Amino acid sequence: MTMTVHVNIVSAEAEIFSGLAEMIVAPAIEGEVGILPRHAQYITKLTEGVIRLKLSDNKEESFYISGGMLEVQPHKVTVLSDTALRAHDIDEEAALEVKMNAEKLLSDKQASFEFAKAQAELAEAMLQLRAIAKLRKIKK
Repeated sequence: MTMTVHVNIVSAEAEIFSGLAEMIVAPAIEGEVGILPRHAQYITKLTEGVIRLKLSDNKEESFYISGGMLEVQPHKVTVLSDTALRAHDIDEEAALEVKMNAEKLLSDKQASFEFAKAQAELAEAMLQLRAIAKLRKIKK
């Protein structure tokens, strides 16, 4: 009988995932951590990166997060992140376009625009592009 733990991955906008997993691998600030069912209680900050879930039937699902918090209880794991996306939902072309537009706005010193918004869009696009690169390395 395979043991599982309930996992919730939540962003500022919505719940991204809620379900059972056999194992969770997350990018904690002290390094990558692996969580199995009945893990000791644990809480840590997360860095930007990819969370991998080993689901039943040898399926895996990956999620990009921009950082956040990880809380582990013996039968429940919660990931809270400002930004969380399913890996297959990240659109590389759209991220590249947002990056180029934000860089263009930031380089034009004469334009009147929301500097903070352009910086945030650039940071978000860069994080998504780094997540895509990491996912490609994992799949190899």
